[in-house]
Amino acid sequence: MTDSHAAGGAILEPKTKPPFPFVRLLYAFGFAVLAWLAFWLLLVLSFIQFFVLLITGRVNEELKSFNLSLLQYLWEVFAFITFVRDDQPFPFGPFPKPR
Repeated sequence: MTDSHAAGGAILEPKTKPPFPFVRLLYAFGFAVLAWLAFWLLLVLSFIQFFVLLITGRVNEELKSFNLSLLQYLWEVFAFITFVRDDQPFPFGPFPKPR
C-alpha cells in the first residue's frame, strides 16, 4: 500500500510546468499584423498631413489628433507583444484617445 501523505499529513502534489501560452502567442501574431497595417496607415496619413500643410499653410488638427491616437495604439500593441502590458489593445480593448 502506498501512502501519498507526507510526514506532516499534507498531500504532496507533483509540480507541473505551466502550459505554454499558445493563446497569447496567437494574439501576438494577430496584433503584429495589425501593427504592420497601422504603421503603414500612419505613414500614409503623415504624407497627407504634409500635403495639407503645403496647400493650406497649417496642419489639420483632426488628422493630427487621429495620428496621435494611432501612434498610441502602436505603442499599446508593441507593449502587449513584448509583455510590457497584459491588457489587450483594440479591438479587444478601447481605442486610445489623444492626450
